[in-house]
Amino acid sequence: MNNHQKFRELHKADKLLHIGNVWDVNSALLFEKMGYPSLGTSSTALANSLGYEDGEEISFNELLSIVKSITKKVLLPFTVDIEAGYSRNAAEIIENIILLSEAGVSGINIEDSVVVNGKREITNSHEFSELLKTIKRSLTDKNIDMFLNARTDFFVMGLDNPLEETLSRAVLYENAGADGIFVPCVTHENDIKKIVDSLLIPLNVMAMPDLPAFDVLQRLGVSRVSMGPFVYNKLNENFRKTLEMIGENQSFDVIFQ
Repeated sequence: MNNHQKFRELHKADKLLHIGNVWDVNSALLFEKMGYPSLGTSSTALANSLGYEDGEEISFNELLSIVKSITKKVLLPFTVDIEAGYSRNAAEIIENIILLSEAGVSGINIEDSVVVNGKREITNSHEFSELLKTIKRSLTDKNIDMFLNARTDFFVMGLDNPLEETLSRAVLYENAGADGIFVPCVTHENDIKKIVDSLLIPLNVMAMPDLPAFDVLQRLGVSRVSMGPFVYNKLNENFRKTLEMIGENQSFDVIFQ
């Protein structure tokens, strides 16, 4: 069984799929050593690690270079967050996905919002579903197996009627050929259950302060959970505190405790 097949099977398993979100080779190797079954990039963590903000400030070539460095070292199934595709042109987005497939990537996240002049904007749901159909058709014609995780952003953007809009968009994207639906920032059990029940494909949620525990998510029918950039953020905060303590104590003792 190749990594593409393994990745699909992980979404069907009885156990909740916990994705290890990485930003470089070292983080990927650590997650692999810790026994994680699959890895995925965090677009925010990866961009921040290179001095960029999230929102496609990093170029696709920079992203691809890091992805290749990871797939050369790590054997696990690997999914990549391509934000809105690093293009507004369907043919270019498809070419980007093909390059990721050639680099050994098994899945992608693609989202229904775009960052324009520093501001995130939701895209038209029907236009996004047509994009998904075009991507799916093209990859199928080229015999490329890629797990398409369609992210919908009403919850993460704090827009009006997030549950109703998410339910509508999730079904639309499923019918367009998405293999999974990603709803970051949904946390209430009733909302999660309603989304799960509306779908025939896996639901992916993301770490948040009030997200239910893994056993509850599994009971609700969630297939996959991501940590987003939050492990990376926590590490950076600990790094800052360590440097602060070195300066305050005028000693390196803190790093050896």
